Amino acid sequence: MKGKVKDYIYLNLGILLVSGGLYFFLMPNNLAVGGANGLAIVINQFLPSLPVGIIMIAINLILFVIAFILIGKAFGIKTIYSSFAVSLVIFLLENLVPINEPLIGDLALELVIGIIASGTGMGLVFNQNASTGGTDISAKILHKFFNTDLGKGVFISDIFITALAGFAFGAKLAIYAALGVLINAFVIDYIIEGVNLKKEVTIISERYDEIKDFIIKELERGFTTFYGEGGYSGQKRKIIIVIINKREFVRLRDFINNMDAEVFLTVKNTHEVYGLGFNKLNK
Repeated sequence: MKGKVKDYIYLNLGILLVSGGLYFFLMPNNLAVGGANGLAIVINQFLPSLPVGIIMIAINLILFVIAFILIGKAFGIKTIYSSFAVSLVIFLLENLVPINEPLIGDLALELVIGIIASGTGMGLVFNQNASTGGTDISAKILHKFFNTDLGKGVFISDIFITALAGFAFGAKLAIYAALGVLINAFVIDYIIEGVNLKKEVTIISERYDEIKDFIIKELERGFTTFYGEGGYSGQKRKIIIVIINKREFVRLRDFINNMDAEVFLTVKNTHEVYGLGFNKLNK
């Protein structure tokens, strides 16, 4: 239950970041940087009587069936929630905080701010096995069947929309939008890798029992013990291998550092961990 609450906290934070980045920075500059939102901005240019939020809802309805059939029920349900939430937040902002001109007046700066905000939000949403709808669904399909990084999948899906933006808003905005799509791809993959980053720690110490108790009682983590032999000394050794997050690693490192100056410790970064206490394999 605690894990599900945490998942939806991250999911809703991502939704707010996507909505804010789009509404306050990208939409006022007609920067159609892909997705249902970018396509909605283009359509709104030709049909200004239709709010962007409503257009996004209509586009996403068409794509939900694909998500359910090709990716699965869990992804489909979360995607419906996320896409409608983004559309609703933007629709509410359009009515509560109407914006008639760019906030800053610097196209490049607003592109960067908007992409960092929305790309970070999309990374958080993707990491909860969901998407914000639109072409994000096709990115998830590419990831599932061709193992394409989600950020690169978004880029492949969205570059077509930037071409449409060229017809609607001119070559200059289309080039900016294409740049935004490229930056967005890197931001999404960076956020996903950062959120999922874990530390694989190998520990060889004479204080095995104390370290074992700390991992189990203080970090509440399991670990694996291997039995080895020193190549030079010939001494029998117990080797601990544990996978923990960044915060837990700092606690473990400080604990060992204050207790055993002779410890042998190696650390590797790992971005995908499946099993008890971590992600489910089918996530």
